[in-house]
Amino acid sequence: MIAITLLISSCQSPTKDNNMKNDSADIPGRKWWKEAVVYQIYPRSFKDAKGDGVGDLKGIISKLDYIKSLGVSVIWLNPIFSSPNADNGYDISDYRGIMKDFGTMEDFDAMLKGMHERGLKLVLDLVANHSSDEHEWFRQSRSSGTNPYRDYYHWWPAEKGKPPFRPGSFEVDGSGWRFDAATNAYYLHYFSFRQPDLNWENPKLRKEIFDMMNFWFDKGVDGFRMDVIPFIAKDTTFPVITQKDIDEKYNGGWDQYLASGPHLHDYLKEMNKEALSKHDVMSVAEGAGVTAATAHNFVDEDRNELNMLYHFEGVSLGYLPGKFKEMDPKGYSLVEFKKIYSKWDSVFEEKGWGTIYLGNHDQPRMVTRWGNDAPEWRALSSKMLTTFLLTMRATPYYFGGDELGMNNIKFDKIDDYRDIESINMYKQIKNKGGDLNEFLNAQKISARDNSRTPFQWDSSANAGFTTGTPWLKVNPNYKTVNVAAQETDANSCLNYFRKMVKLRKENLILVYGKYALLDRENPNVYAYTRELNGKKLLVILNFTNNPASANTGIDVSKAKVLIDNYADAPVNGQLKPYEAVVYEL
Repeated sequence: MIAITLLISSCQSPTKDNNMKNDSADIPGRKWWKEAVVYQIYPRSFKDAKGDGVGDLKGIISKLDYIKSLGVSVIWLNPIFSSPNADNGYDISDYRGIMKDFGTMEDFDAMLKGMHERGLKLVLDLVANHSSDEHEWFRQSRSSGTNPYRDYYHWWPAEKGKPPFRPGSFEVDGSGWRFDAATNAYYLHYFSFRQPDLNWENPKLRKEIFDMMNFWFDKGVDGFRMDVIPFIAKDTTFPVITQKDIDEKYNGGWDQYLASGPHLHDYLKEMNKEALSKHDVMSVAEGAGVTAATAHNFVDEDRNELNMLYHFEGVSLGYLPGKFKEMDPKGYSLVEFKKIYSKWDSVFEEKGWGTIYLGNHDQPRMVTRWGNDAPEWRALSSKMLTTFLLTMRATPYYFGGDELGMNNIKFDKIDDYRDIESINMYKQIKNKGGDLNEFLNAQKISARDNSRTPFQWDSSANAGFTTGTPWLKVNPNYKTVNVAAQETDANSCLNYFRKMVKLRKENLILVYGKYALLDRENPNVYAYTRELNGKKLLVILNFTNNPASANTGIDVSKAKVLIDNYADAPVNGQLKPYEAVVYEL
C-alpha cells in the first residue's frame, strides 16, 4: 500500500452540485466536435421496429428521446448503406442507398430530421477503402480487362505469376489477393474477398467518393467516421515485402505498412478541398497503422485534412504476442495503460486533437475488457471507466449499451458467432491443427460479437429489442441489466453516465484543460489533474477490486467532490474497490 497525502475533511459531503464556470471566452480554438460526447449506435442491434430480429432506422427513431436524455451531442451510426452483409455493412454495394434490413431513404430522412430537432448531430461511417464485390463498379470491373471500371480496383494479371503477399485480414488463408477466372487475374482485398479494395490512384474513383460524400452532406449529415482510411493509398508496383522488411521498418506491424502508401495525404487533402471544407462537419479517421509519430500528418489544422483520429495502441494492450486476440492471463498493466494514454495526450498537447474510447463495434464490451464484469463489481467498475473516458482531454467515443454496464455474452460455441472475423479465424486455426478450445476461450473476452449483442431495453422477451428472433443472441442478464430497471435507480450506471456527461459539458476544463499524470508507477490507481485558466480538478480512479491509495501530493481537505461512484467520498484517502472520484481543488 502506497502512502497517501490525500486528505478529506470529515464535513466534506460528496455533493454533485457544480458551480465552476467555463470561462469560454478565454478558451482559444473551440470547436463543437472537440466538445462533443459521441454516442455510437450499432443499428443492427439497437432496436427492431419491424419484428424481423434486425435493428432498423425506425427503431432508432423510436428511441431518439432516450438518446437525447443521455446528454450526448453526436451519434455515430455504423454503416446503413446498401450491403449484402458479408461484413455487417462494411461491404457496401450502393453508397447512396439504404440497406433493406434497415429501411428506406424516407426512414433515413425522418431519422435525421428527428435527430436535428433534438439538437443531435449525425456522423455516418465512410467505408471507402473497399466496396462490396456486389457493387456495380466491381461487377463491371471484373467483367473484362478493358471495361471502363477496370481501374476502379487493383488487379494483378495471372500471367505475371502470383502477386507479392499482402495480408487479407478476414481470410482463412490469410492472403489479400483473390484469383478471378473471368479475366485470369487477381484482385486485392485487405479484408474479406467479398470486400475488394478501391483504387484511389484513379482520379475518377476519387471523384465518385467525394461526390458521394457531398450527397450526404447536402442531406444534412454532420460528418464521417472513416473506416481504415489510412489504407486507401497503395504502391501499385506492389513490390515484394518480407516479414523482415516489416519488422525492421514498421516494428513488425503490417498495419503500419498498409497505412504508409504513397499519396495518402494528397488524397486526404483533396477530400478536404472537394468535400469536407465545404461544410461545417466532423471527420475522424479510424487510425489503423497510425503511430504517435505519424498522427499529426492527419489532424493538424494547417494540413487541411481531417479533424481527429483514434489509435489502437490503448485497446491493443494486454494481448499475448503471437496469439489471435488472446489476453494475458495476468491481465493488463495499469502502469502501461497510464503510459499509453498519457503519451497520446501529449501528442496533441500543442497541435491537433485526440479521441478516447474503450469500446466499440470492433472491441469487446468495455466493462469486461477493462473493468470487472462479476455481478458485485460490474456496475462500479463500469462507472469508474465512464469517469475515465469523460475526464480526459480528447473527444470521448462511447459505445451504445456501455451506459448500462452491458458486458460480454461469452459464447461457448462457434455456431453462436455471426462475425466473419471469428468464424474465419476459427477455420484457419482448425486447418492448422491449432487449439480450438483455447481460441474459443479467448474469444469470450476479445470477440467483436460480444459488443454486438442486442441492446437491453427492458426485462420482456429478447430484452425488448425485437418481437422476432434476434439476429444475434441476447445476453441472458438482460432481465436485470436494462434501461427500464436503471431509469428508476438513481445509482444506476445509466444515471451515473448522465451525470458524468453533464459534468463534462458544464466544465470545459474537462475538454480543454491541461492533463498531468500523478503517481505514475502506482499499479492500482490512475490519478491525474486537469487545469485551465487558474482552475484545477483532480481525478482518482481505483482500477482494482481491492482498497487502494494514491500518492498525489495534493491536500484535498478543502476540496469539493464533484462526483463519486459511491454514496460517500474516500475516507482518509482510502479508495474503495473501483472507486472513482473527481475533486475541484
